[in-house]
Amino acid sequence: MAQRWHELLFAHWPVNAGVLQSLIPRQLALDTFEGRAWIGVIPFRMSGVRLRGTPGVPGLSAFPELNVRTYVSNGGKPGVWFFSLDAANAAAVAVARAWFHLPYFRARMRSVENAGWIEYGSVRRHPGSPEAELNVRYRGIGEEWEPRAGTLEHWWTERYCLYAADERGEIFRGEIHHRPWKLRNAEAEMRRNTMATALGVALPEAAPVIYFSGEQDVRVWAPRRVA
Repeated sequence: MAQRWHELLFAHWPVNAGVLQSLIPRQLALDTFEGRAWIGVIPFRMSGVRLRGTPGVPGLSAFPELNVRTYVSNGGKPGVWFFSLDAANAAAVAVARAWFHLPYFRARMRSVENAGWIEYGSVRRHPGSPEAELNVRYRGIGEEWEPRAGTLEHWWTERYCLYAADERGEIFRGEIHHRPWKLRNAEAEMRRNTMATALGVALPEAAPVIYFSGEQDVRVWAPRRVA
């Protein structure tokens, strides 16, 4: 699949590694940076979502998305583990659940630009799912820069696969390709955030570490079972 991501806020909190390890499959190793595990809440907007070589379908190829994630590896290959992905597109949710084995949820969402700020809201509306809500106002500030290898920002962003599990607990890996991320510093007003609470995870009271990225083109391949 091809897709373009817009106006991303990378918001991360350090979390007890034992808490996160208990929430991921035993086949995966929880990655840590300098001994600390991290959980991220990443709101953004998608466009151009389509099978490669095909045009986007009006009404189905552009919508807000929000993911809650941590960082894992399998066989020495680092990747991303998604605790949840909320999207304002019922068809995309159904396809991603069936094809990618990812925990997608339908949500009522909005993402609008207002005087340089992104006004972002999401309220989960998926039947039988735990309640989860995000209301945040954010913007990028300063010049773009590319994270250097060995930094926390590089460790978060330069991962080229995702891991998922099906209902039987089998692990799948989906390869991802994109150019190296370009980040900006950010400002954010986190008005309401219960995305991690839905997992039973209490975030630290301290403000998150935040960065902004304006745009990224992404290619995603069909997941394959990990031996």
